[in-house]
Amino acid sequence: MTSRAVIRPYVPGDRAALYDICVRTGEVGGDARHLYPDDPDLLPDIFAGPYAELEPELAFVAADEAGRAVGYIVGTADTAAFVKRFREEWLPKVEDRYAVVVGEPRTPAEGMIGLLRDPERMIVPELAGYPAHLHIDLLPEYQRAGLGRGLMRVLLAALAEKGVGSVHLGMATANTAARVFYDRVGFHEITVAHAGPLTYLGRETEPGPA
Repeated sequence: MTSRAVIRPYVPGDRAALYDICVRTGEVGGDARHLYPDDPDLLPDIFAGPYAELEPELAFVAADEAGRAVGYIVGTADTAAFVKRFREEWLPKVEDRYAVVVGEPRTPAEGMIGLLRDPERMIVPELAGYPAHLHIDLLPEYQRAGLGRGLMRVLLAALAEKGVGSVHLGMATANTAARVFYDRVGFHEITVAHAGPLTYLGRETEPGPA
């Protein structure tokens, strides 16, 4: 099943699959659909959609034999510039779908709505030396087949071609399987004060994963 999967650039026709993958891997690597029953687009409206729309040249998918995306990697070359575009270009397109949360969030959805409306949270002083950042997800049945490495390789190469020397990501600390993968492809931990449930990792864009 995975042997004929190929990695290719994202195209707009991949959007539905991208959104589906994001929510099906959104709870510490597992299915998050039960956490967002009222709107499964919430997670991908934060972590997938804006990247594919605003920087499609840094979006790639792993596609099955039928051409359907079963995994993806998306990123930005410049986090600060991306935050500005998220605020000015992306947020106006989606924010009316999500009610403003008053007070502390009471549900996972309310917590995510808070993240959606606060793109400036992505600007973390300790990460200034790693201007690019990325998100990567693969459906479970397509993991451990080399596709994650392949996706990482093409994005790192694309960033390097743009002259971007380093990249970071934030992962749920509880996602130990993901941490093993990131360690294997050359990421190291970056100390960030008040990181909460996240661990931040970074690496140079060259050379790519072994």
